[in-house]
Amino acid sequence: METAYDKTSAKSIEEYARLLVGKTFQDVINADSAGFSKLDDGGFSKKGGLGNLLEERYFHYGSNSDARPDFPEAGVELKTTPYKINSRGEKTAKERLVITMIDYMNVINEAFDESHLWLKARLMLLVYYLYQKEIKNRLDYRIDFVSLFTPPEEDLEIIKEDYEKIVDKIRRGLAHELSEADTMYLAACTKSSDSTIRRQQPNSDIPAKPRAFSLKSSYMTYVLNNYIIPNSSPESFDKPSKVDAIVADGEIVSFDKYVYDKIAKYRGQSIEDLCKEFDISPDTPAKNLGALIAYRILGVRSNSAEEFIKAGIKVKTIRVNSNDTITESMSFPAMSFEKIANEEWEDSDFYQLLTETKFFFVVFKYDENGILRLLGCKFWNIPGSDLLEVESVWKKTKQLINGGLVIERINGKYASNFPKASENPVSHVRPHARNAEDVDVLPDGRTFPKQCFWLNNSYILSQIQDLL
Repeated sequence: METAYDKTSAKSIEEYARLLVGKTFQDVINADSAGFSKLDDGGFSKKGGLGNLLEERYFHYGSNSDARPDFPEAGVELKTTPYKINSRGEKTAKERLVITMIDYMNVINEAFDESHLWLKARLMLLVYYLYQKEIKNRLDYRIDFVSLFTPPEEDLEIIKEDYEKIVDKIRRGLAHELSEADTMYLAACTKSSDSTIRRQQPNSDIPAKPRAFSLKSSYMTYVLNNYIIPNSSPESFDKPSKVDAIVADGEIVSFDKYVYDKIAKYRGQSIEDLCKEFDISPDTPAKNLGALIAYRILGVRSNSAEEFIKAGIKVKTIRVNSNDTITESMSFPAMSFEKIANEEWEDSDFYQLLTETKFFFVVFKYDENGILRLLGCKFWNIPGSDLLEVESVWKKTKQLINGGLVIERINGKYASNFPKASENPVSHVRPHARNAEDVDVLPDGRTFPKQCFWLNNSYILSQIQDLL
């Protein structure tokens, strides 16, 4: 069948694809006179079907499981992905971008430059459509941005490092312990319609969940706002304010080591001296001060770093007492009783946060004179074995929310039988409310101060023992 674009030219494919901007997927179906389709419209409206729709009803080639890119003659892979507009009016990726499934048995023999992943990700035609919750028929979503995309060199260095971390874990027989939070931009996300499915892995008898190489949603948000939109409509786009990068030239062996070495040069210096050296106001709120000091040491003048934004890294300041204890546990966003009551663990917000988020701990310690000094830093994500402990806390919390929660008022304060720190070595539940009036509604109609999950202070201490 003759096509309206040159299938051997990436530029021709992009120019033809840009005619989609402003159209809905239903518009594509309505305008297609070729009648080329293996799927009915109902199939297209299902998850993953919108990409198939464009393949068959717009580009007029059959969707398949070919290992080559979708446009093999041009080396172009088509990726259709949603974005949304948040309450602050910001455009953000709605989800990660899945590139290709991970073949555990073969990937350990693939260098990055010859890998199936790079074959697919080397040159992608990204089609972003606007997700709107109020639109019930997915065919009515509107396509807003279309552009070819190749990861820039500074990102590619970190993507390669991420790839090696994932493959090294598989090579060591630890595919069952893979986590999206292991890496920066490229992740090994779970990918299966059935959560019980497992795959064979090399060098281990333990079956592992099926996973796919994907680019994190935080990275895809950055790509959308800094690469795709400017390239799609440069005449009407105000580029976001530049955020400093930690590594300016990309010439590093390991991003983690580069950061550790920079911070280590200031180990032992007091907060007061660091504030003076980097011209930081001593009135800066304590919760922001540690992060600000770390950014300035790393050469970042803004309140975040480009690499941290792309990777979705969350900075946490930890203060260790002179006797090697930690007073504060680590809190997370307030939970929704209604939501937890109706969701499963692996679909829960807390599970997603812990398995997808890499943290950057900036650690300070009080000396014997009460002076707070920089101890060091650490990239951290929760180990799989510890996640099982959190799961037990989450499941007990759900059980209590759905029936059995005992609420008391002792000396004017609320108390309950939610899991306590003494009951689990990793996590517990306690209030996260501004005051007694900041409440949420339980399924049985009772109100109770908002709660959140916490990581125990003793657990956090155990995770930074190497710095002590």
